Amino acid sequence: MTMRHYRWCVAVAAALMAAGCGGGAESDSGNGKAVALTKEQVRQTLPDGEAMPGWKESARPTAVEMDKLYRSQACPIKDNAGCENSRFFGASTFRHDDSAAIVTFLVIAYDSEQAAREAYDVLWDGYYGKRAGQKARTFGIGPIGDERDARFGSSGYRGEPGAVTQTRVGTTLLWIEAASPEKGGIDEDQVRELATVLAERARQAQDGDAPSAALDG
Repeated sequence: MTMRHYRWCVAVAAALMAAGCGGGAESDSGNGKAVALTKEQVRQTLPDGEAMPGWKESARPTAVEMDKLYRSQACPIKDNAGCENSRFFGASTFRHDDSAAIVTFLVIAYDSEQAAREAYDVLWDGYYGKRAGQKARTFGIGPIGDERDARFGSSGYRGEPGAVTQTRVGTTLLWIEAASPEKGGIDEDQVRELATVLAERARQAQDGDAPSAALDG
């Protein structure tokens, strides 16, 4: 992932702010069914400053109702495939205080677990899985969510690192896109931690709880 790829994430987050400002999480208060999140729950799922010690908020958590414009941003492939039956789209962005590494969290909330499951491979194979560069390698992020994938690459002129993860938790698809302007600014362990926090927050929201998962300070 080059830094120009990351600028796409920043632009998406900024667009969401302009419009929206003013896993196995199969539980609806214990009835065993995955639930569709509300717009506010999507916003709460996105990590905020309190959940990200050591990182500075660049674009605060924002969620919007999915429409033609946001389908083109969330699912930028032919006919916006992968956005079928999606309800809301959200993003937040952070920059690390020390390394200047940048991470964007993205969420698409669907109206059912089946819709999220059907979109998973479409979006990973068709778009997000390619965003760490052609020479990126796969790596494991642990048993988080119901489905998960991750790639780590270094496609900048000076080998700047970048990574992308995709996770499904119940009725949501979740992404981490991370990049650093220099070598060593982001590594696999950090990406795993970030992806775990987002997945756990999605699980908490679908359990009907206020998302509280955070990085260790």
